[in-house]
Amino acid sequence: MKVILLFISTWLCLPFFSWAQNPGPILADGSGHGHREDQPQDTTTLAYALKKGSEMDLHLRLYYMTTRNEKELSDYYAYAFGGGLKYQTGIYKGFQFTVGGFFVWNLASSDLAKPDPATGAFNRYEVGQFDMEDFENKNDMDRLEDFNIRYHYRKSSLTFGKQNINTPFINPQDGRMRPTGEQGLWVDMKEIPRLRLQGGWLSKISPRGTVRWFGVDESIGIYPSGFGTDGKRSNYKGNLNAGGVGILGITYEVKPDWTIQAWEYYTDNIFNTVMLQSDAKWALSPKTALLAGLQYIHQNAINGGGNDSLSKTYFDPRQTSNVISGRLGYQVMKSKLLLNYTRITADGRFLFPREWGREPMYTFIKRERNEGSGDVHAVSVNLHQEWKKNFRSEISYGYYKLPGTGNVALNKYAMPSYHQFLVDLNYQFTGFWKGLQMELLYTYKPAAESPENARLIINKVNMHHFNFIINYRL
Repeated sequence: MKVILLFISTWLCLPFFSWAQNPGPILADGSGHGHREDQPQDTTTLAYALKKGSEMDLHLRLYYMTTRNEKELSDYYAYAFGGGLKYQTGIYKGFQFTVGGFFVWNLASSDLAKPDPATGAFNRYEVGQFDMEDFENKNDMDRLEDFNIRYHYRKSSLTFGKQNINTPFINPQDGRMRPTGEQGLWVDMKEIPRLRLQGGWLSKISPRGTVRWFGVDESIGIYPSGFGTDGKRSNYKGNLNAGGVGILGITYEVKPDWTIQAWEYYTDNIFNTVMLQSDAKWALSPKTALLAGLQYIHQNAINGGGNDSLSKTYFDPRQTSNVISGRLGYQVMKSKLLLNYTRITADGRFLFPREWGREPMYTFIKRERNEGSGDVHAVSVNLHQEWKKNFRSEISYGYYKLPGTGNVALNKYAMPSYHQFLVDLNYQFTGFWKGLQMELLYTYKPAAESPENARLIINKVNMHHFNFIINYRL
């Protein structure tokens, strides 16, 4: 029924949006074919202000995902379909309003609420397509994603309400049906040449794979929580107290091919994260260039890390986190070869809620993270190729040396050391099929040293993971 209503509402709105982009006159007889030249349109009304320059975005998404574990362990699959509408007014005296929502249907899937018989472990990937709070929910999965008012001033803007921001740590991480969304105040300033300032205060977050909006403290722990540094199951879900997240980002363009950025994330009453990063490109010839990047991340606890009780805290106040990540690359026209290295020191775990976004280290490869671990050595190689303007590919390999699975003080999720191979193909159609986009993603993660306990293997290592995604935007 929601699909039918979506298409009907879109069909009814199309004439309106066509008029908004190309406002034409209306005849006095009400036929709607045009207005007599001697009866000019009234441009002083609210209706005119809302219609002029307005836009409608229709997004349909079909997503097939499957995970193949070792023979004696459970395999999983999920077919998901969804659609959304977003309406954005034109800019009137600097102000602009946006509203939009999305729904998701579970067309067919494994029983995601059933644990694996051999290990008792639950599904990891496919359930993120639907509702992480209710594994059995297959129908009631709609969410208001955009509801904000934005003020534009020259090249800058200020946005208040439900929105999507994209920063190094808090970002859409849209490798599922729907991305992560944020609610709060966000400022984007570009008034000074070569300098961009971003920042704001976020009070609520709606993680990908959920249908509700949560307070910042409520949102931490919706995904699996792993172990505390004391070796017991983490118990911070529902036991944290944070009023929000304050963010400040500064990006400076030293030269057209050299940028420096600094970010600060203050999670009220829990922890603080600082990141410094520099990326540069040097032309060697008209067709070739050398690429380089360097990144440093530091984290520390605030007020006991979220709770005075060590068994209920998020960030152990006895630890700090330090990360150094680097990149060297070589570009030939539209091909890039990148070599990356990351070192997370043994000072403590690198922590950032997985509900909020993916990690920004250069060694990150889709479908796995090093969040939750310390004393890590990671190396990866990426080959990016743009074959045409509408077809690009990525082939990547990574090796990730983690502490032993029994070292919970530095390995929150008891993740074994592993290799990772990835192939990602992305094609955008043109001509009659413009707006249609397809992506094929495959990853294989063999264990570097396979653990004896099958619970440490299922959905983690020795697994194949496949995604096929179709998007259509109008």
